Amino acid sequence: QPGDIDGVVRIETYEALRKETEKEYPMFRWAYLPYSMKMAGPREAIQHMIIRKNFGATHFIIGRDMAGTKSTITGDDFYGAYDAQETGKKFEAELGMKVTHYENMVYVDEETGYVEESVAKKTGKKVAKLSGTEFRRKLRAGEEIPEWFAFKSVVDILRKAGDSA
Repeated sequence: QPGDIDGVVRIETYEALRKETEKEYPMFRWAYLPYSMKMAGPREAIQHMIIRKNFGATHFIIGRDMAGTKSTITGDDFYGAYDAQETGKKFEAELGMKVTHYENMVYVDEETGYVEESVAKKTGKKVAKLSGTEFRRKLRAGEEIPEWFAFKSVVDILRKAGDSA
């Protein structure tokens, strides 16, 4: 999709993330799937579940708006934000895969860090926000990216890649 991160650059950022987190999470394993997104929303979530099952996975995280796309006419989201999650849960028994619940995480402050969005709302916490659009704008303008949003090593890779990112 136009504006997405190039595949080679994406892998470089994943490798940087692995290095940034390996001491804190040594048990975590990265699995790269050389696959171009089709932006097929819920159907693509099912396809990913099948592919991962074929690689031995038993659980699958479906993020908010997985493989979502916008109307080329109105700019509106084509799928609902949680359609892919709901579809995955609907077919998890048939596919023999467990869809793992994953709520949207938000950053509160340095002391609190990240919490589930529902927890922040329930406790009245003020959250810091940086949209993907604003992140890309700041990245291209050479402006500072907050460390709570992205590791410096990842930002450096994206800046080095420039428009190919």
